[in-house]
Amino acid sequence: MSELPLADLDAFATVARLRSFRAAGKLRGVSASSLSEAMRRLEARLGVRLLNRTTRTVTLTDAGERLLERLAPGLAEIESAIDGINSFRDTPVGRLRLNVPSIVARNVLPEIAGRFLRQYPGITLEVATEDSFVDVLAEGFDAGVRYEEALHQDMIAVPIGPRVQRFVGAAAPSYVAEHGAPLHPRDLLHHRCILHRFANGHIVSWAFEEEGRQFTISPPACLIAGTTELEVSVAIQGLGVIFGFEEFLAPALKSGELVPVLQDWTQSFSGPFLYYHGRRHMPAPLRAFVDFIKADQRRAG
Repeated sequence: MSELPLADLDAFATVARLRSFRAAGKLRGVSASSLSEAMRRLEARLGVRLLNRTTRTVTLTDAGERLLERLAPGLAEIESAIDGINSFRDTPVGRLRLNVPSIVARNVLPEIAGRFLRQYPGITLEVATEDSFVDVLAEGFDAGVRYEEALHQDMIAVPIGPRVQRFVGAAAPSYVAEHGAPLHPRDLLHHRCILHRFANGHIVSWAFEEEGRQFTISPPACLIAGTTELEVSVAIQGLGVIFGFEEFLAPALKSGELVPVLQDWTQSFSGPFLYYHGRRHMPAPLRAFVDFIKADQRRAG
């Protein structure tokens, strides 16, 4: 048997771990079709099927399970060995893979990423935007950014970005003129509202606190969407009340296209955290990023 290309083996491990050609291609920066061809090439060389493919799913055959089990530690050792060369460089090089929610991708990460990449030009920053919580290691990422309530206990968490954020309510002046402004969250049950749906299908309820007691409202919706731009646009057109991150609504509030509602019920919460597994070898690009974020927090402290 001719030598097996390491790149094809690494591609197999990624597809096998994610159970998806599309997700693996997105992570590796290549097309799903190129990964599929690499798998056909690998299976032809081995003379055995490694993956069962359907239009929607990818599963491992028994041979694929055995290969992944034996292959994963070796690939991790190779990655660790190559990363060890970074100790001989003036600055680290390599790829840093992050999984972040959309609010962080839009309003927190851009300024941080710019300064980090200027300081470490040898590092390639690869960012996937996803609002649902994922297992960063199982999905092939080095680290993730999420909010405190979503963190696993076995992860190390480092504050990143603003330490306090807020959910605020707003509506267009035309909506308030026609329907009036809600004075209490329960009034929302008699208003048309604009709700957000995460990629996993979960629709966000609006949570409030009164005299130390928390309660949630699931108001009637004129729009349920997964795109903030669409949600804000519909609110500006006067079609309903919106609740969301202050950063998302700030431009429209500043311009007067939206006006605040339920200001006494604004919700404050802890800002996001960078999190990563503490029991895994930390690649040099991730170590550089963690140190960079910690230095930011010390300066802000």
